[in-house]
Amino acid sequence: MKKVLLTFAVIFSLVGLQNVANAQSAAPKAKKAATSASPAKADIEKLISTYQDALNASDTEKVLALYTKTGVLMASGAPTAEGAEQVKGTYGYVFENYKYTLQFSIIEVVVNGNTAFARSTSKGSFVIKASGQTVEDENRELFVFEKENGQWKIARYMYNKTK
Repeated sequence: MKKVLLTFAVIFSLVGLQNVANAQSAAPKAKKAATSASPAKADIEKLISTYQDALNASDTEKVLALYTKTGVLMASGAPTAEGAEQVKGTYGYVFENYKYTLQFSIIEVVVNGNTAFARSTSKGSFVIKASGQTVEDENRELFVFEKENGQWKIARYMYNKTK
């Protein structure tokens, strides 16, 4: 419970810091554009793209490598998976039963030191392997990232259906 509260406190602190920074910023638009392409943001955007590719490839090991050792997955309509073994088990189950074809669109990335968060949407479909049925899929996602051994990793990931 403390971890969940801490995660939400970090997210709200980051949002608050971002809002203060935006309100105080009087920099020209050109400077803002240069700042938005910071190395940390670029690394996180690449991480989300790598996650998308691993998800679409149904590759549990590649997905797991993107999470921190204490990562948490909060999948829509499923129990929370905490830690590497539970996260691995959840993705293993999902990939045994479904084949995804999703495209992620990043809405925002906010970085504060060694912590960051991103909002995104995904759209595409999945195939139910048992029946061969294709189902349209559209989600919204919230990622919380932490640096682990100098690399950005997914610390918390939550998604739900938009419809």
